[in-house]
Amino acid sequence: MKLLGVFLLFFSLSTQAQERFKVLDKEFQALAKKYGVQTKDLGIYATVGEGHDMQVLLDVNGNKVMIPASITKIATASAVLSQFPPGYKFKTQLLSEASVKNEVLKGNLYLKGGGDPSFVSENLWFLVNAFTRNKIKKIEGDIVVDDSLFDKVRYDMSRQKERVDRAYDAPVGAMSFNWNSVNIFVRPNGVGNGAEVFIDPENEYIRLNNKAKTVSGSGNGLLADRQEDTKFVGDVIHVGGSIGQGLKEVVVFKNITQPDLWAGYNLKAFLAQRGIQLTGSIKNGVTPEKAEVLAESESKAIEQVVADMNKFSNNYVAEMLTKNLGLAKKPKGASLSDGVQVINEHMQSLGVPADQYRLESPSGLTRENKMSSFAMWKVLQHLRNDFRVQPEFLTSLPIAGVDGTLKKRMKNSSAERWVRAKTGFLTNVVSLAGYAGVEDGHVITFSFVYNGSTDETKIRAFFDNLLIYLVK
Repeated sequence: MKLLGVFLLFFSLSTQAQERFKVLDKEFQALAKKYGVQTKDLGIYATVGEGHDMQVLLDVNGNKVMIPASITKIATASAVLSQFPPGYKFKTQLLSEASVKNEVLKGNLYLKGGGDPSFVSENLWFLVNAFTRNKIKKIEGDIVVDDSLFDKVRYDMSRQKERVDRAYDAPVGAMSFNWNSVNIFVRPNGVGNGAEVFIDPENEYIRLNNKAKTVSGSGNGLLADRQEDTKFVGDVIHVGGSIGQGLKEVVVFKNITQPDLWAGYNLKAFLAQRGIQLTGSIKNGVTPEKAEVLAESESKAIEQVVADMNKFSNNYVAEMLTKNLGLAKKPKGASLSDGVQVINEHMQSLGVPADQYRLESPSGLTRENKMSSFAMWKVLQHLRNDFRVQPEFLTSLPIAGVDGTLKKRMKNSSAERWVRAKTGFLTNVVSLAGYAGVEDGHVITFSFVYNGSTDETKIRAFFDNLLIYLVK
């Protein structure tokens, strides 16, 4: 087994360069021993420089196909930036085919989703403000939510089979709102009294069942869960347990179950805040072809959406973007599998060896994805060399010791701010892939994957210290 790129380099390397590789080999072996890492469980590929001056620094089972976890999102990001160039924006619209008489819309108002993963309260407020310029004070009809751009499958089938109410397991839909999650703020209210619970944003879709108590001290014994309401449309938030009087506030995030109706009820609430009355109900449906646009909201640029995905490894955003990719295969009712097909075709176009990857999930939240470190390195090298997307992709990655999933890693070390990389984690899987800068101007492109039973904290420390040494 080849451990280091020194075995792959031409004999023309200078004696000084060969000595550097020997020192690197020694450091690698020392770190592996220190953290109890067996090389058979590793897949590592790292290079420095570019073009004819590029050198392989590390090649430890670089061609071995392994479970990559969330560094899969690098491949997803690459395909997305290829399909939707920097600056691209998604659109969310309010439309109607009804007439307006005496400030009354005589018919339905359609909320048409454009597949925007970043459509949040600020965007909805902008959309409603734009709608008010139509001078409509009353809607004599229904709010019809149109999310027909995507199919009705809300979850990636490669996710875990059991649904949970945590925000990371949020469903997806062409018309989604606030990451399809609700914010629950809990505050103490005097020892012996019930705690104060605030739902944000407030709307009729969410019903609150508050049994939380305020106790002495500063402990957090709160219990919160979300259940789909079987009696009417919407979800019920149950909050129980206790919050200490010494705490200022605790926030909990829970997903919702029906993205389209969730968005519709929030639209109704936002319209009411602007004094616009709705006489009908919230439904889902399809916008008539003759409907006219009454208001429109654009998303932030695609590169910022990609950053939302990569900085915090957001699975919801990954799946939303992948369904948008699927529109190239199916312009209406796109599925996740349509989008995954586009990602795989993109991998083929980059010349990634077909036997070194298999992608079934765009987020990496599965053990079915397989990829070698060299295959991931190929994607990273493409993104590094394509100036049209390189700056945007680089900006999307977490920065060591600064933000995202690397905020607490490599802090106060020589690698702080010098490493930008995507993290990955599943049980017995730890991965890290991206770029490391060196003060002399060179850049290291690296892909580290571990599949084994050693404690993940030791593997992260091994990866981090290896990068710290390389940056030096």
